[in-house]
Amino acid sequence: MTTDSTHMGTMAVHAGQSPCPTTGAVMPPVYLSSTYAQRSPGAHAGFEYTRSHNPTRYALERSIARLEGSSLRESTDASFGGFAFSSGMAAISCLLDSLTAGDRVLAMDDLYGGTHRLFRQVRARAQGLQFDFADLSNLDAVEAAITPETKLLWVESPTNPMLKLADLKGLAAIAKAHGILCACDNTFATPVLQRPLESGFDVVMHSATKYLGGHSDVVAGILVTGCPQHAETIRFHQNSVGSVLGPFDSYLVLRGIKTLDLRMRAHCRSAAAIAEMLSGHAKVRTTVYPTHPDHPQFDLAAAQMQIDGTPAGGGMVTIELDSDLAGCRRFLESLSVFTLAESLGGVESLANHPAIMTHASVPAEARSALGINDSLVRLSVGIEDVRDLVADLQSALDAI
Repeated sequence: MTTDSTHMGTMAVHAGQSPCPTTGAVMPPVYLSSTYAQRSPGAHAGFEYTRSHNPTRYALERSIARLEGSSLRESTDASFGGFAFSSGMAAISCLLDSLTAGDRVLAMDDLYGGTHRLFRQVRARAQGLQFDFADLSNLDAVEAAITPETKLLWVESPTNPMLKLADLKGLAAIAKAHGILCACDNTFATPVLQRPLESGFDVVMHSATKYLGGHSDVVAGILVTGCPQHAETIRFHQNSVGSVLGPFDSYLVLRGIKTLDLRMRAHCRSAAAIAEMLSGHAKVRTTVYPTHPDHPQFDLAAAQMQIDGTPAGGGMVTIELDSDLAGCRRFLESLSVFTLAESLGGVESLANHPAIMTHASVPAEARSALGINDSLVRLSVGIEDVRDLVADLQSALDAI
């Protein structure tokens, strides 16, 4: 069934999908065909070639467009508001493809290391784009950093790994006043906690590898827009470059989305409990969690990130240990329920050392300015029993 429900749990299960008209299959089939028969040249059933059109990918794209609140989700073009890519970096690259050499991008100073690398080490050289970095949590700093050449405002909220927040409505208003495209990486929050399009953003991006897929078994990226002009541009560049998500991977992400609402509730409950425990621990210097009262942007987090009207901080917790690199290594090596690994957002809990792992490509001076030091640890809280997670962290802290 296709549902018009506005409740996230129902949309996650049904949005963008209907039983197969041929077989009645409840889950959209995986269409592996690379090409489709035509009755006459140009006369076909809406599908020509899988790089351009694929029914399984369309089902995923319709689903995430609905969840993110795109007004284009009901278009007769099956993928009009949502676009699925081979990775999160491919999705960001597609958006950058719409810019022209000499254009400037204003980005959050605290970014996923792969995004920073793509900006500074690839697109600045290969495309001639200019990248400016500022604390976008400060609206005055945003205004000061905008130039006549600024064409894109790129923000993560919460950021990776420092969990800073940006005032989404405030940023969208500034971007609109200056005629700038504004895009938000919504990977950490997911549409369960916040929907940037509803705050005025033009484009939302997800690394669907994380919470949308949710099981650490697929790599994928998503763009969603509610603007017909932006959708047309994204569709053109996606088809031209060809960085589309394959049918089976589309199926895996779509399957993951069906439990997204349930998983995010579990992630948030456990992460909040873990943040509370760690914030009072003698061997933890700093605990960062958006809806913990000690977070400097607690009020913004409580207003902007919610489930059913109740503040919800997501599944990520960042801590600075009261130790050096050697002690941090002992902590990470002593974990048994948490797995030391790249990535985040899966059903299993993961621990990460940003300075050595995910953010190693960020220049050392930039990491230092942001607080990404040798004692910083990023925790992705899974859906295991929180008592086991707490016990695992306590045991590892004892090993420092």
